[in-house]
Amino acid sequence: MISPLVVKLVGCFPKSITGYISDKVLNGYVKKYADMDIIGKENLNGVQRPILFISNHLSNSDALVLGNVFKEENLTFVAGKKLNENSLTKLGMSMTKTICINPNTADKNAISNIVKALKSGESVLIFPEGTRSRTASMNKAKKGVVLIQKLTKASVIPVGICGTENLLPISDKDMADESFQYAKVKVNIGKKLEIPKKHKDEKKHEYEDRVSDFFMCEIAKLLPERYRGVYSFDEGDKIEK
Repeated sequence: MISPLVVKLVGCFPKSITGYISDKVLNGYVKKYADMDIIGKENLNGVQRPILFISNHLSNSDALVLGNVFKEENLTFVAGKKLNENSLTKLGMSMTKTICINPNTADKNAISNIVKALKSGESVLIFPEGTRSRTASMNKAKKGVVLIQKLTKASVIPVGICGTENLLPISDKDMADESFQYAKVKVNIGKKLEIPKKHKDEKKHEYEDRVSDFFMCEIAKLLPERYRGVYSFDEGDKIEK
């Protein structure tokens, strides 16, 4: 792994050079350590751009993996501001277009920037849970993604990712201690979602909760049962639209 000292030195270079080096080094790790299995990429054919990609979140390697999978989409990623506080994750952010957001807050400025990006034609990937899962199973989503879709009318594509919790395991002490390990990684890309209609007598918050749960259940369908967490359901269950 690249040493913390080298990471800091690279971070001192001009942004264009830092991004180039980061791309070569970090994507090199993904290609070396990840045994990739990509399913459903044909579901992107004919989908109107821009696309709002929504995915579960397991590891700091998720953006690297998905950036490779959707390379031709030239994605903008939504990432927590604390990633800028760590030299290694900051290096990773230098190689992608990123909108920083304050997790667990109503970050109106970040949401405004995401809406502007989508309205300007940029496809965006967001992790609705707002943070990595420590158990590899899905946690309750934040509601911001529903508002973003409502304001932009962007096409929504769900993505299920698994195995990255082993590719770059979470360190409870310091993100700088995290290191790549050999792992099988699967990315399952779903079909464009049809946004549920609001019922006549449905309250605004009830509708937003229902749409949020619908989005997350569609991600859950793309994952093995043990990853579904709070969105676990029997195969025969009907998810209300």
